[in-house]
Amino acid sequence: MAQQALLHRGAEAITTPVRTASASVLSHWRMQGIGILRIVFGLVWGLDAWFKWQPDFINNFSQYLTSAEQQAGQPAIVQHWIGFWINTVNVDPHVFAHGIAVVETLVALALIFGVLSNLTYVGGALMSVVIWSTAESFGGPYTAGSTDIGAAIIYVLVFAGLFLACAGRYVGLDDRIGAKLGRFSSLASGPASARAEE
Repeated sequence: MAQQALLHRGAEAITTPVRTASASVLSHWRMQGIGILRIVFGLVWGLDAWFKWQPDFINNFSQYLTSAEQQAGQPAIVQHWIGFWINTVNVDPHVFAHGIAVVETLVALALIFGVLSNLTYVGGALMSVVIWSTAESFGGPYTAGSTDIGAAIIYVLVFAGLFLACAGRYVGLDDRIGAKLGRFSSLASGPASARAEE
C-alpha cells in the first residue's frame, strides 16, 4: 500500500509540470483571444463610425431622436428624457453629429490598437448607455410584439468584460505604454509588470 502511494506521488510529480505547461499554453491562447476579440469589437465600432460620417447621418441627426420619442407606447418619463436630448441637440445638430462620429472613431481606434483601454472601456460604455437611452429608447417600448432590448446595452456588457479581462494588455499597446504614463497609468490596462504578478 505504501509503495502504491509512493508511485502515485511520483506520477503526480511527473504530470504536474505537464499540466502547468498545458495550462500556461491555454492561458496564453486565451489572452491572445481576448486581444483579438477587442480588435474585432474595434472593427465593429469602426464600421459604425464610418456610417456616422455619412452625410445622411450628419444632416438628419435630430430625426433619429425624434422618431425614438414618437414611438407608440413609450412611457412619459422616456418621452421626457428623449425630449430633453432633442432640445439639447437642436441647438446645433451638426456639431452633435460630428461629435458622435469623432467619439466613435476614437473608440474604434483605441480598441483596435489597445491603447488607453481603461479610459476607452469607460467612455465606450457611457456612449453606449447614451445611445441606448436615447436613439434606442431603452430598447422599448416593451409591448406585445417586442423583439429585443436594443444592441447598445449589450455593448456596455462587452466593454465591462474587456475591462475585467484587461484586454488592452494583449495584442495591444497598453502593455508597452502603461508604465510610461506615470500617474495616469490607470487609463491603460496595465504594464507588463502587472502581468507577471498574475
